[in-house]
Amino acid sequence: MDKDYIKAKLLNLPEEPGSYQMKDCHGEIIYVGKAKNLHARVNQYFTGAHDFKTTKMVSEIEDFDFIVTRSEKEALVLEINLIKKHRPKYNIMFIDDSTYPYIKLTKETYPRLVIARDTKKDRKAKYFGPFPNPSAAKDTLKLLNQLYPFRRCVHMPSKVCLYYHMHLCLGPCEYKIEENVYEQMAEQVTKFLNGDTKEVADDLRKKMFAASEAMEYEKANEYKNTLLAIDKVIDKQMIEVDRRGSKDAFVYYSDRGYLAIQGFLVRNGTVLSKEFQLQPLYGDALEAFQTFLVQYYETHPKCNELVLPYDMDVSDLQEVLDVKIFQPQRGYRKQLIDMCLENAKQQLDLKFDVVEHQYEKTQEAMEQLEAIAQVPFRRIELFDNSHISGAFTVAALVVYEDGKPVKKDYRKYKLHTKNSDFDSMKEVVYRRYSRLLEEQSRLPDGILVDGGFVQIEATLQILEELGLKDKIKVMGLVKDDHHNTRGLMDEWGEEFDIAKDSNLFFLLTRMQDEVHKQAITFHRLLRRKAQTKSILDEVEGVGPKRKKQLINAFHGFTGLKNASLEEIKQVVPEDVAIRVYDVLHEES
Repeated sequence: MDKDYIKAKLLNLPEEPGSYQMKDCHGEIIYVGKAKNLHARVNQYFTGAHDFKTTKMVSEIEDFDFIVTRSEKEALVLEINLIKKHRPKYNIMFIDDSTYPYIKLTKETYPRLVIARDTKKDRKAKYFGPFPNPSAAKDTLKLLNQLYPFRRCVHMPSKVCLYYHMHLCLGPCEYKIEENVYEQMAEQVTKFLNGDTKEVADDLRKKMFAASEAMEYEKANEYKNTLLAIDKVIDKQMIEVDRRGSKDAFVYYSDRGYLAIQGFLVRNGTVLSKEFQLQPLYGDALEAFQTFLVQYYETHPKCNELVLPYDMDVSDLQEVLDVKIFQPQRGYRKQLIDMCLENAKQQLDLKFDVVEHQYEKTQEAMEQLEAIAQVPFRRIELFDNSHISGAFTVAALVVYEDGKPVKKDYRKYKLHTKNSDFDSMKEVVYRRYSRLLEEQSRLPDGILVDGGFVQIEATLQILEELGLKDKIKVMGLVKDDHHNTRGLMDEWGEEFDIAKDSNLFFLLTRMQDEVHKQAITFHRLLRRKAQTKSILDEVEGVGPKRKKQLINAFHGFTGLKNASLEEIKQVVPEDVAIRVYDVLHEES
């Protein structure tokens, strides 16, 4: 860090609201923040004492930029957009690309119950949820399908299937079903998912006792298991009888350099889920909390009411989130806030030692690795190849920074080389780093190859051709007879044994497992695609859409093969139909 340059830049910062972006020596944005007063906020990073984590982040800052905004609200929105665009490593903790699943009741003539995550694609459907726990959504759907025989097939077949014979579908494909039957089932599903399970539970108990008296013990046991499933699926934790819409209550609590965020999602008086985040704190706790809330509601459904602590300014959040915010001092909502805060404190105390210990272990492992490499080794890229007798040869690349995976930078490659691991390594290394050079993207500090000295040599050859041999350190993972990592090898073939109880050993093992998993998963995917490849894929004019049309029209490949040319012409254009018919009937 050029301290004189930074000091001069700090003096000229405006005392206005805006967003600031911290950059490392590679020019990459590592942290984005917002401030009511840019001059005061940014200066805080370079003056006074900080905890270890903030000190570490500041040590990586080589430069910073800022953007002045007209208000703190605009600064908050800008901050979120910059985080989404650059995904800085010290902000990434609050980004969650996943969305909660819903149970969807389709608005069709013969409706279906399915799991859905996007509620905007089909606005006519009815959605129940969200379910913060995906497995809970699956369990609930499974139970509902046992209780209510909605249609199960995506495309209506011509005859009833196994679901009908198992009494899990009414068979609308073959039998006429009155509309009010499905309407009544939809009403029952709505009541069930709103927590009113008494009617269905009473009915099941009557059937269970009746089956038991008739000595149909197997059927009685099925009813009993269904009753147990209802108890498991429906959350009985009633906070208070308050059924006035949905509420989300969130609080934050900071201590010992960490920020704990606790949330309760309340639906119809029931706590549907508990949200908890515990992350290192690099800036102001309140600012981080506001940032979390904005990001959270970009990927999760908004509630009717957002309940927040009384002692925080929510004017900007109110405008950005466009949701009704309550800051209670008494009553039911205040009880929710108090419960959240108590949980946040307890969770922070409970998890702090574990999180801190893991962080320290990872840092220690990185220090051990840099001591062996004798160069900075913060950003590492690992390669692994996979093939069967030269077929479906692939390579996987995983990226780790400061001992943590950077999944957005993972890559997979289909390779053109066959049996030679040496040539495969040369190919993937050339494709990776010629691309990075072309795009002027950041290069890694080091490369770890999963294959010993042969692959180290292959990697070095390509790096030398690209003029990168002196810029990237190359090392290999040395395996024992059981293909487990036992040490490291440098570019001259010297081996370094690693103690099996060391933090570095466990870090390298995690890295090796991750890159191997990526390679083998991609390899299996290609094999599976090849096995399901159809002769239709070779016919000119038949793509995935027409192939699906043909298979559906004739209820399978056998039906298509037995179809006449005239019948095929009814589905696809005449010239395509002729080619399909000829391919299916040509003699060997």
